[in-house]
Amino acid sequence: MIDSRDIFSVSSPEQFSAVAMEIFRFQAESCPPYREYLRLIGADIEAINTIEQIPMLPIELFKSHNIYSASSEPQIVFTSSATTGMTPSRHPVADLTIYERDFIEGFRLFYGEPERWSIYGLLPNYLQRSGSSLIYMVDRLIALCGRGGFYLNNYRQLLDDMAADPRPKILLGVTYALLDLAEQYAPKLENTVVMETGGMKGHRAEMSKTELHKVLCSAFGVDKIHSEYGMAELMSQGYSVGEGLFAAPPWMKVMVRDLNDPFKVLDIGRRGAINIIDLANIYSCSFIATQDMGIVYADGTFRIEGRVTDADIRGCNLLVQ
Repeated sequence: MIDSRDIFSVSSPEQFSAVAMEIFRFQAESCPPYREYLRLIGADIEAINTIEQIPMLPIELFKSHNIYSASSEPQIVFTSSATTGMTPSRHPVADLTIYERDFIEGFRLFYGEPERWSIYGLLPNYLQRSGSSLIYMVDRLIALCGRGGFYLNNYRQLLDDMAADPRPKILLGVTYALLDLAEQYAPKLENTVVMETGGMKGHRAEMSKTELHKVLCSAFGVDKIHSEYGMAELMSQGYSVGEGLFAAPPWMKVMVRDLNDPFKVLDIGRRGAINIIDLANIYSCSFIATQDMGIVYADGTFRIEGRVTDADIRGCNLLVQ
């Protein structure tokens, strides 16, 4: 049986690959939708010996199937946000201690100990629904910090509370709410990291990251906008400390696939659709084909460049039918 301590002690590509292969063989047997998907695409599990050969599960299947590898009942089910009439993804989580260790250790890698920060969450659309993994994460980080809190649309109170707080601060907000704050108040924030989590759909017209960050930098008086990259279907998060260049923790790997051949991994530096291996997703599925587009660089950093358009993911159609 895989020990979660092996996941968070990964420190080399060889170690990552060894743990990933062990998790693959476990999930190929223990996750029924993934097992069926592998059967439908004709995967020879015994012949798969490298992480590049592992078939990635189309992320859309979290909307229609129970992607779960544990024998016990889940402790919680996280769900994605969904516009009216759309089906949200469901991510059952067998062990919340794994998720908590994941986001705490991931935060430490990029920002140090949570206790040195105050975290202010401007996440209205997430707060107004249940089942958000982002709210769960930020709530626990705020508790560790001991300062900060969540805010809906009470921007004036948020700014007053931040101004009275002498500690280094992180203002973590959904994109459209940060833009609202910027347009209504244009506050010059001191000793503050501004971090956007995405989220414009259904609230504002889409704009490029470059344009968005330029507007926010100007309004808030900061040099860079940080970003968090995560999703309900995963456990782990990537972070960007500016310029839209993301890095992942050692137990998460990002690769790029060919849009015309979803089973082909592209060379470093080529643009394609994003695949993610998230070792912490041990009791769900760790091998996810997302609908994001992007580029991965030789040092493992990556950029997200919008969404796959007119996606017709072959494997997903097989399983849905």
